Amino acid sequence: MTQVSIEEHAVADCAAGPYALTTGPDGALWFTLVHSGRIGRLVPGEEPTSHRLDPDCGPTVITPGPDGALWFTEYQADRIGRITTDGVIDEFGVPTPGCGPFGIAAGPDGALWFTETAADRIGRVTVDGHITEFPLPVTGAFPSAITAGDDGGMWFTLNQANAIGRIDMDGAVTLHPLPTEAAAPVGIAAGRDGALWFVEIVAGQLGRITPDGQITEFPLPDRTARPHRPTARRHRRRQRHRMVHRMGPQPRRRDHPRRLPHRPRPAHPPLRTARHRPRPRLRPVDRAGDRRTRPHRPGGQRHLTGPPPHTPSAAVAGTAAGTGDRPDGTTAPGRGAAAVVPPGFV
Repeated sequence: MTQVSIEEHAVADCAAGPYALTTGPDGALWFTLVHSGRIGRLVPGEEPTSHRLDPDCGPTVITPGPDGALWFTEYQADRIGRITTDGVIDEFGVPTPGCGPFGIAAGPDGALWFTETAADRIGRVTVDGHITEFPLPVTGAFPSAITAGDDGGMWFTLNQANAIGRIDMDGAVTLHPLPTEAAAPVGIAAGRDGALWFVEIVAGQLGRITPDGQITEFPLPDRTARPHRPTARRHRRRQRHRMVHRMGPQPRRRDHPRRLPHRPRPAHPPLRTARHRPRPRLRPVDRAGDRRTRPHRPGGQRHLTGPPPHTPSAAVAGTAAGTGDRPDGTTAPGRGAAAVVPPGFV
């Protein structure tokens, strides 16, 4: 049995509301502080730092982008945010007012895809801030988490429609209903087996769906555990695919001249000519082509324990659950009943 060691790091006061967590391209941990309107950064062993946003914007999910920056959703402000590792912040408004952006993930097309919980839409934002929205074929579905699949599509959960959705890069949507009624799926992540894994917060189950739509459910030992977010283990094979050499592919190890057993040892050291000079070692490079070392993404954003940030919690906000989309249980101006958080989501 695998032994687990847990350490806790204080990153803010109890009212700040730390929520989503991911590893940035600089190797640090980046997280959202939903109640204080900040983006935090932590290197274990060092003091945490944070960057101020609009105090009422409600930063929620954060994920690495294809441009070397961190991208996040602002649930209360209906914006998509971007922050560089140097702390430079840009914000892009979503065209649909009161849409409540929540989940966000990088897609295979070099853009970021996000969910609009209160508008039944999936959004796409390019790295230069251009936003496109795709309506879903259902209403009141409350699309929640989203992730990229190995099949070239984006997969997302429909918390109130009790289904898993997939959207192509051209906007075509496919829905897969869950076998368990009122399971309330929330988090979703791509697994090492090529399938998508998700959690059912009300049913107390883990789910697995293959690219062709085959669903399997696994009950947890404690059906009242209310799982919220899965994550994928780092895959060494994928990291090897990111290794790029500007001078072309390297020969296989067994074919390398210095590995052949029949090659005689020279009487004197060879000259350091282009023929005998060893090839430079492979180094990870980013998509822009420079040689800055970038750690491999651990497979999707990670969330701290707790309910979604737009609902109150005794552990985070210190109050009882309300009915609105603000931490105090009230509804934000201009939102109306569409932004009320469904009971199955928390």
